[in-house]
Amino acid sequence: MKYLHTMVRVSDLEASLDFYCNKLGLEELRRHDNEKGRFTLVFLAAPGDSDAQVELTYNWDPEEYGEGRNFGHLAYAVDDIYAVCQRLMDAGVTINRPPHDGRMAFVRSPDNISIELLQRGDALPPAEPWSSMGNTGHW
Repeated sequence: MKYLHTMVRVSDLEASLDFYCNKLGLEELRRHDNEKGRFTLVFLAAPGDSDAQVELTYNWDPEEYGEGRNFGHLAYAVDDIYAVCQRLMDAGVTINRPPHDGRMAFVRSPDNISIELLQRGDALPPAEPWSSMGNTGHW
């Protein structure tokens, strides 16, 4: 058995691609438009890690998805959690759970999918402004 991908439904494909690719840093691997089924599938992965894919499913006919907390979250290891969180904040992304401990942070996609960011290897030493930054919303 081999892990293939995690599928998340998105309501705005362009906003989702902007978040996942331009802000979070994933790369588009392939795309499939299905005229008959009226949907688009876009497969994404972190650079150099195509074995762990996210499938964005965009249904052409509008649907209301809700928040879906039972989904849980997507998790990615990052080389420098502080730099990634700063890059995301500079791009207008809310850091819902800042990396107080130098190890873990949470953000949300435009469709409220929770994304966990974990420091690769050992936690970084606690640093400001992250150590004293409050949580925003939930994750």
